[in-house]
Amino acid sequence: MIMATITLNYDARNKNISALLSVIMNLGAVPVNKPRKTGLDKALEDIKNGRVTRIKNVSNLLEECMQ
Repeated sequence: MIMATITLNYDARNKNISALLSVIMNLGAVPVNKPRKTGLDKALEDIKNGRVTRIKNVSNLLEECMQ
Protein backbone atom coordinates (compact mmCIF):
# COMPACT_ATOMS: atom_id res chain seq x y z
CA MET A 1 0.00 0.00 0.00
CA ILE A 2 1.32 3.41 -0.93
CA MET A 3 0.55 6.24 1.44
CA ALA A 4 0.67 9.90 0.43
CA THR A 5 1.00 12.88 2.72
CA ILE A 6 -0.85 16.11 2.00
CA THR A 7 -0.22 19.34 3.87
CA LEU A 8 -3.27 21.56 4.00
CA ASN A 9 -3.66 25.08 5.33
CA TYR A 10 -7.24 26.21 5.73
CA ASP A 11 -9.48 28.52 7.70
CA ALA A 12 -10.93 26.34 10.47
CA ARG A 13 -13.85 28.74 10.80
CA ASN A 14 -15.07 27.81 7.30
CA LYS A 15 -17.88 25.33 7.94
CA ASN A 16 -17.82 23.91 4.40
CA ILE A 17 -14.15 22.98 4.58
CA SER A 18 -14.57 21.61 8.10
CA ALA A 19 -17.44 19.40 6.89
CA LEU A 20 -15.41 18.25 3.89
CA LEU A 21 -12.48 17.36 6.13
CA SER A 22 -14.81 15.40 8.41
CA VAL A 23 -15.99 13.38 5.42
CA ILE A 24 -12.40 12.76 4.32
CA MET A 25 -11.45 11.66 7.84
CA ASN A 26 -14.44 9.27 7.92
CA LEU A 27 -13.18 7.73 4.66
CA GLY A 28 -9.97 6.70 6.38
CA ALA A 29 -7.58 9.63 6.28
CA VAL A 30 -5.57 10.13 9.44
CA PRO A 31 -3.85 13.29 10.67
CA VAL A 32 -0.07 13.17 10.98
CA ASN A 33 1.41 15.21 13.78
CA LYS A 34 5.09 15.92 13.42
CA PRO A 35 6.82 16.50 16.74
CA ARG A 36 8.04 20.06 17.05
CA LYS A 37 11.69 20.65 17.77
CA THR A 38 12.45 22.17 21.13
CA GLY A 39 15.00 24.92 21.59
CA LEU A 40 17.47 22.37 22.91
CA ASP A 41 17.00 20.17 19.83
CA LYS A 42 17.63 23.16 17.56
CA ALA A 43 20.72 24.17 19.55
CA LEU A 44 22.17 20.66 19.38
CA GLU A 45 21.52 20.61 15.64
CA ASP A 46 23.35 23.95 15.28
CA ILE A 47 26.35 22.54 17.16
CA LYS A 48 26.34 19.37 15.04
CA ASN A 49 26.22 21.39 11.79
CA GLY A 50 28.95 23.83 12.87
CA ARG A 51 26.75 26.91 13.14
CA VAL A 52 28.27 27.94 16.47
CA THR A 53 31.00 30.54 16.99
CA ARG A 54 33.22 30.25 20.04
CA ILE A 55 34.48 33.53 21.48
CA LYS A 56 37.29 33.69 24.06
CA ASN A 57 36.73 37.22 25.32
CA VAL A 58 35.08 40.54 24.55
CA SER A 59 37.85 41.76 22.25
CA ASN A 60 37.53 38.60 20.15
CA LEU A 61 33.76 39.17 20.07
CA LEU A 62 34.29 42.67 18.69
CA GLU A 63 36.74 41.35 16.09
CA GLU A 64 34.21 38.74 14.96
CA CYS A 65 31.48 41.36 14.71
CA MET A 66 33.63 43.63 12.54
CA GLN A 67 34.31 40.90 9.96
